[in-house]
Amino acid sequence: MNSSIRLRRVALTVAAAAVLPLSLAACSSDSKDSASSSETAKSDAPSASASGDMTSTDKPFGAACASVPADGAGSFDGMAKDPVATAASNNPALSTLVTAVKKAGLVDTLNNAQNITVFAPTNDAFAKIPKADLDKVLNDKAQLTKILTYHVVGQKLTPQQLENGSFDTLEKSKLTTSGSGTSYKVNDTSNVVCGNVPTANATVYIVDTVLMPKS
Repeated sequence: MNSSIRLRRVALTVAAAAVLPLSLAACSSDSKDSASSSETAKSDAPSASASGDMTSTDKPFGAACASVPADGAGSFDGMAKDPVATAASNNPALSTLVTAVKKAGLVDTLNNAQNITVFAPTNDAFAKIPKADLDKVLNDKAQLTKILTYHVVGQKLTPQQLENGSFDTLEKSKLTTSGSGTSYKVNDTSNVVCGNVPTANATVYIVDTVLMPKS
């Protein structure tokens, strides 16, 4: 009887010894699968920097943007609520342009247009033109209209589109753009000093030189 009991105990011990490695192997396999799944999930998740890069070009850029008021009608948020001619009238740096637009009778034209881009010369840009010549243009509605409509493109342009672009203007001739990052030129002569500014119906790129149509 005692011998039989001892034989059964030996048999149970051997069986347990055989089962234990199999159990450990199964646990190890589950752990590796779980870790692998976790690593896969991490690699599939978008990084914070990638998300940041996607939104960085949505904001205005350029040295002259620092002079834009932080709040009120002339701020970026305020300009975004108004059509482009009205928005420009709230920016003191564009007062000469606004005067020219009014003299040419283009306020309603610009405010009622949809999805346009305006290259807006600053007061300093107009000041580069000799006063006698500027006064002459301001009093010649046909010539003034020609110059001002040359600053308008009939589509909203992103900074990426400006990198190497050629666009038809409302004046019916083309202007060219070049650059990258936050540095762009128009017709190789005029620098964008504050770009990608949103208004209710347009994107504005403020430039430091008045653009002149070739014809």
